[in-house]
Amino acid sequence: MPVSNDVILQIIGLARSARTRTSTFSKVRPTHWAPTECRCPVQGEPFTPDGAWQFVVQQLEEGCAIEEIVLEKPPGKKGYVLIVKGWGGEEIYIKLQLGSGMVIGRSFHLSRR
Repeated sequence: MPVSNDVILQIIGLARSARTRTSTFSKVRPTHWAPTECRCPVQGEPFTPDGAWQFVVQQLEEGCAIEEIVLEKPPGKKGYVLIVKGWGGEEIYIKLQLGSGMVIGRSFHLSRR
């Protein structure tokens, strides 16, 4: 499902600040936020936690494809998926969720497709 420009701008704004972004795991909202397992497509070095968020912002600002999905946990909530180029032809799977003035990093790892 297409994602509105307003939602993309909201994600970008929240992802820019450490105060309005999180990737903390919980049973209700499980995460697999593993940026150090992925390499930056420019330098080939593993992402740092802050670098991963900067990468998300950069990709969205550059107009990467983003898809709205319905999450299983929590049931029925919206999520947003980006699959972007990583180092050496790898693909990075990124899943985000919006909630209570925060952007939640649900997934950041190599794509399994």
